[in-house]
Amino acid sequence: MIGLDARLICVRTLIRSISANSYSNLALTGALADAKDLTAQDTALCTAVYRGVFERMLTLDACIAAHSSRPPQKLDREVLCILRCGIYELLYLHTTESAAVNLWTEAVKKLKKTSAAGMVNAVLRGFIRGGKQIPLPKDRIGALSVTYSVPEPLLRLLLADWGEQTVAAFLENSLEVPPVYVRRNPLRLSDEAFREQTGAEPVSGIPGAYLLERGRHPAEGIMHVQDLASQLCCLALDPQPGETVLDVCAAPGGKTFTAAELMQNRGRVFACDLHEKRVNLIRTGAKALGLDCIAAQAGDARSTEKPSADRVLCDVPCSGYGVIRRKPEIRYKPPEEAAGLPAIQLQILEAAAKAVRPGGVLVYSTCTVLRRENEEVVRSFLAAHPEFSPEKPWQNYPAVAPFARDMTTLFPEQLGSDGFFIAKLRRKT
Repeated sequence: MIGLDARLICVRTLIRSISANSYSNLALTGALADAKDLTAQDTALCTAVYRGVFERMLTLDACIAAHSSRPPQKLDREVLCILRCGIYELLYLHTTESAAVNLWTEAVKKLKKTSAAGMVNAVLRGFIRGGKQIPLPKDRIGALSVTYSVPEPLLRLLLADWGEQTVAAFLENSLEVPPVYVRRNPLRLSDEAFREQTGAEPVSGIPGAYLLERGRHPAEGIMHVQDLASQLCCLALDPQPGETVLDVCAAPGGKTFTAAELMQNRGRVFACDLHEKRVNLIRTGAKALGLDCIAAQAGDARSTEKPSADRVLCDVPCSGYGVIRRKPEIRYKPPEEAAGLPAIQLQILEAAAKAVRPGGVLVYSTCTVLRRENEEVVRSFLAAHPEFSPEKPWQNYPAVAPFARDMTTLFPEQLGSDGFFIAKLRRKT
């Protein structure tokens, strides 16, 4: 059947990803690379359904529950994944309803779950007969959870920190296709030549930042992919040519590269990360970009054995909830798994601070929007270290300066970036 192979690749990869609790984008990339015979249309379908199921899993399960005699959690994993894919396609894509039902019914047979074929067919057809409605709980938290496919424990944390209007806008954005931002390598190409060669459009007010048309592949050596938030983090650090910069949690290296480029490849950038394998990603990227001022090495960010530096970037491990539009599976991780992170983050910040020279800058950042990992960590640090004081970033960049605070949380609706936190601290002379 036409289109069956793409759906089978999609659901099999989905099953493997859920079983292994792995990163969805890596699993899909590998599966598509192995599928040599898929057409561009099939690849697009497979990608859309696979990603969409991860993004809207709770929404889809609510629809399944309304039309199945057994609750979703009681279904075989293969059958549940088939139903999620089928409901998603019926809800959000333009496939003919009969074709979608027939293809997903056939797919469950190919997964050797023939006995469930009638049930899959009945649930999908029942969903269509019911007007393809999403059943929402009567309570507000439950309704938001189903609408945005966010578990209630995480939703309560977000609402406690930011309120419903901000959280709803953030979660609405998380269901959209994220933009691809890149950083031009000024050592290789001028703005004009870069735009002509790549078709990328400059981002107003953020020098060196560009929006890359979806479907275009970044060219090695003349750019690197980096979200606007990460680029703004480097602009907050504001490294100058000839200075010494330390990036204590650097892999895979995007911020390290941007810092080196802002320094015109003059000075020294020490990049550290815990695992040698990830450190090699920094070395490989720096070589491709022609950035020989970067020295990368493995090391624990909590260690105090660090070179002194004019500027230190401390982009710590975090819960990652700011980037759920890029890693949708993050939303389903229980928040309690990240409960121990603030203590580790503070340890890293304490160790990094020891490397900052008098008058130097320390930037603490995360890709989460939870206050317990952001403002609360920085306040704890400042309470113990009066030699540091907060400073608003981006004062030399008029377009983004209005968004600066002593502790700045970025949301997509502001500048189009991922969710992100930045605190710029200066060591008193």
